[in-house]
Amino acid sequence: APCEPVCPTYASYHNPEGLNAQIYNRCVGTRYCANACPYTVRFFNFYNPVWDKPLHLQLNPDVSVREVGVMEKCTFCVQRIKSAEIQAEAERRGLKDGEFNPACVQSCPPKALVFGDLSDPESDVSRLARSRRGTKLLGELGTLPNVTYLEKDS
Repeated sequence: APCEPVCPTYASYHNPEGLNAQIYNRCVGTRYCANACPYTVRFFNFYNPVWDKPLHLQLNPDVSVREVGVMEKCTFCVQRIKSAEIQAEAERRGLKDGEFNPACVQSCPPKALVFGDLSDPESDVSRLARSRRGTKLLGELGTLPNVTYLEKDS
């Protein structure tokens, strides 16, 4: 992805699952990745987050709160991915399609979002991505997109 090679601290990288990820405590906030991102999905933390009581109780204990001065982006809830991988490894089995989902997929009432293993040809997400409606945005820019959008069915 274009955001990765411009980061002077290598905070932005591709993980083994093929997702564009970030090591937040390595980020020094140059914002080069945001300038290089054709999707404009990276944002800079200009302020330390503050939550009025009792909203601080809603924070996810599995996700660290990022400080002022770092870049952020969607991680596809990497903490859920890692938790499911650890559980599957402890049970000496592979991950099952649909075993876990990012919060956005889990909370989407009309089920408009689908998440899964694109490398598994039998998975729902792989089947939808291969359909005639499946399209990837800005792949021609070398972004290596893992997100597939479905065009309107006419």
